[in-house]
Amino acid sequence: MSKDNVTVGFVGLGTMGGRMAANVQRAGFRLIVHDLHRQAASHHLADGAVWAASPAALARQADVIFSSLPEPSDVEAVALGPDGLIAGIKPGAAYFDLSTNSPSVVKKLNAAFAEKGAHMLDAPVSGGPAGAASRKLAIWVGGDESAFKEHKAVLDAIGDKAAYIGPIGSATVAKLVHNMSGYAVVCALAETFTMGVKAGIEPLALWQAVRQGAAGRRFTFDALIDQFLPGKYDPPAFALKLAHKDVSLANALGRELGVPMRMCNLTLAEMTEALARGWGGRDSRSVMLLQQERAGVEIAVDPERLRAALAPAASKEGAKPA
Repeated sequence: MSKDNVTVGFVGLGTMGGRMAANVQRAGFRLIVHDLHRQAASHHLADGAVWAASPAALARQADVIFSSLPEPSDVEAVALGPDGLIAGIKPGAAYFDLSTNSPSVVKKLNAAFAEKGAHMLDAPVSGGPAGAASRKLAIWVGGDESAFKEHKAVLDAIGDKAAYIGPIGSATVAKLVHNMSGYAVVCALAETFTMGVKAGIEPLALWQAVRQGAAGRRFTFDALIDQFLPGKYDPPAFALKLAHKDVSLANALGRELGVPMRMCNLTLAEMTEALARGWGGRDSRSVMLLQQERAGVEIAVDPERLRAALAPAASKEGAKPA
């Protein structure tokens, strides 16, 4: 399909969705949009997008549809609700959910849309708001491979690394493995790092030391740069409430599969405790404050010192041959 023959529908114009939809427009596709709040679509409408009053109305006009929503329940409501996408989906159309979802929900949606002669694919993304804006996004896709190939040009307008993973649900599992791994490492680092600080090592000196080891050379400890070392968790790069949802989904998948996940369960417990503190709107790494409290230490490296410590690494990267 050429761009002139494809109409793209986009539901959910929040921090991630708004940026991804804008990239679809920049690539030259006709765009129809819907969000709970019409104001969220103001920039898209000013650039020529068409407003749809409901998901069903959007689906009636679109050849390929994307949604980017906070929770599995939101995706299910938009897809299967009384005025949802399924009420207007055209036979042969494809619906890609870009949210971090539940495998059971995406399989349910896939089956429902198949009955209407349409494709539903799970297509979670990784790269955060900055990646959504710059198109530096990984997009993992599960579902019908022919539908993935047919609409690869639209996916490439959203991210620079769109990859087919396997049958429906495969991409969601990959995303949960990715996110769960990351958050499990974050909790483990909080434990070990506070132990070193309580033993008397200055935080920045300790971080510089461990970076020289085998694990440090794999950039594992770079997870500490943005929030943990400077001690700043606001505004969030990725909100705790959303990270808690991702970790909950990963733990639920582990239970379904009968896989023991002690560290992952502990990570969820840590994030639940942080959520109970009222930190849902703070950065997801604010969970690391819990361990600092327990250890009786406070970590807050001066930003200028941190920048100076990072400068040599940045210079080396810049000096690499093209």
